[in-house]
Amino acid sequence: MPKTLRQFRFTAAIFDMDGLLVDSERVTQRAWIDAAQARGIALAEVDYLQVVGRASADSDAMLTALLGGPQMFEQVQSDVAARLWDAGPEPLFPLKPGAASLLHALGQAGVPCAVASSSRRDEIEHRLGRAGVLQHFHAWAGGNEVPRGKPDPALYQLAAVRLGVDPAQCLAFEDSENGARAAQAAGVAVVIVPDLKAPGTEVVERSHGVLESLVHAHDHLPRWFRAARVQ
Repeated sequence: MPKTLRQFRFTAAIFDMDGLLVDSERVTQRAWIDAAQARGIALAEVDYLQVVGRASADSDAMLTALLGGPQMFEQVQSDVAARLWDAGPEPLFPLKPGAASLLHALGQAGVPCAVASSSRRDEIEHRLGRAGVLQHFHAWAGGNEVPRGKPDPALYQLAAVRLGVDPAQCLAFEDSENGARAAQAAGVAVVIVPDLKAPGTEVVERSHGVLESLVHAHDHLPRWFRAARVQ
């Protein structure tokens, strides 16, 4: 892990969503494990972690294999959807600590922000809208809009295009190794904020830095972004 966070002035920020902006990975993991167990299948946490940070098509294929075939996958997936039905007064997936203040600070500084998430575009809009932060983003790119998901660079390339910013001028915030690899492959520098699974040494060494939480990002903004003033 780098001893210090590197300094370079970027012009835009790109965020992952699940596990980074919203606390969704643990709830979703628990739903899959419990739903599988209710149907007599032991889905281990270590096995489920293989799908974290991947596009829906990729994760669905992996879960299909782990659950023993398409029929059982469809049954468990339906059970998971029922468990994750987000209809209460409070969002099912709340913002992670530091997310709201970081997005506010970037907005005040005039730094355009985008989302590059493996979740579908409609899920991005729903989850960030429920969390009350969708208005902070100028663009978003979902896993259903690219032919290959993370760790392929396509999502980050699409997000940068929609921002109208060269990928080399963007700083990404990611929680997963697959996400960090995707950003790096697109030529986007990345700060890693681990959630369920710690990234490997190689990815960390190639990163712009590692933070324990988005709470700690605020103090670095004047050194990271080409803004006259970050409040």
